Amino acid sequence: MVDWKNPPRLFIPGPVKVDDDVLQQLARPTLGHRGKEYAQLQGETVEMLKKILFTDQHVFLSTSSGSGLWEASIRNCVAPDETVLATCCGAFSDKWAEVVAMCGRNVDTLKVDWGQATTPEMIDAKLATGKYAAVTLIYNETSTGLTNPAYEISKMMKAKYPDVLVFVDAVSGMIGLPIHFDELGWDVGFASVQKAFAIPPGFTVAAVSKRAVEKSKSVPGRGYYFDFTLWAKSAEKNQTLVTPSIPHIMALNYQCHKLVKEGMENVWARHKEMGDFVRAWARENFEVFCEDRYASNTLTTIKNTRGINVGEVIAAVQQKHQTAFGNGYGQLKDKTFRIAHMGDITMDDLKELLGWIDDEIG
Repeated sequence: MVDWKNPPRLFIPGPVKVDDDVLQQLARPTLGHRGKEYAQLQGETVEMLKKILFTDQHVFLSTSSGSGLWEASIRNCVAPDETVLATCCGAFSDKWAEVVAMCGRNVDTLKVDWGQATTPEMIDAKLATGKYAAVTLIYNETSTGLTNPAYEISKMMKAKYPDVLVFVDAVSGMIGLPIHFDELGWDVGFASVQKAFAIPPGFTVAAVSKRAVEKSKSVPGRGYYFDFTLWAKSAEKNQTLVTPSIPHIMALNYQCHKLVKEGMENVWARHKEMGDFVRAWARENFEVFCEDRYASNTLTTIKNTRGINVGEVIAAVQQKHQTAFGNGYGQLKDKTFRIAHMGDITMDDLKELLGWIDDEIG
């Protein structure tokens, strides 16, 4: 049983630890979601998110996991006779490709080995066929700790394929990594809040371009819950289409105030400092799974070059210190392990955790 008076601190790649001041926001008195007070809350939160994501376009709030936006982007913005190019570099990008097919759309995959980046040249070669209406991209692949060169990819696509829509899963990238949404030319970019926003799971932030909303008007079978056209109409009134998780929005509002005050350049620098620190430790003791230039600043996947029993070390650290880090994901289980360094995690937290791991591995 969980000791709720002394819960584990989470350094898994999401959900990450949530500080007490954020948890207190979740316990505030609730509001009627069609009332003036709620509209003020949502309006203020969205305006801050636009500053954080550098966009003047739509920012939508979704009471769902980030996976809901996999489906939303496809069902809203890809017609049944169109084809999607799904770029695949790990477990979550692979799953998104499967979701495209589950939504009844044509999909081709561009696959690289786990731990390898998807490059602009690879995407260019595929898009040159003129076959694709949209591309799915993972900004930061949580299973491998890899950050794809999203800015370089976006620059290439804007120059050569401006009519191809761009859908980006930024679940473990948003906040910890730069996102200049309008400059990048993305059409959908989203993240669930249990990663670098450092809020409990169950809620997602999505930036959506005006052309994506316009495209949705002509796509049949969008469903209801994730209909961008209806979302946009509700957002004009600072409301959501369906009943939202108001406690999440209260916590999100609180975190946004902190982020705006800190300044996003400083937020990104803080995450890079933590990433550099964990990678240096990993290189000294093991090996970083990804090539350095693509290694993530929000989480590090570490190759188990010493053949330690990853599960036993995780269990020992949790039992002795009420602190958890992550095993490898899917086919990388026990071959790697993962440490998050995002959200409200600090350098002092990481020094403590890595010291405890050192104690166990000798």
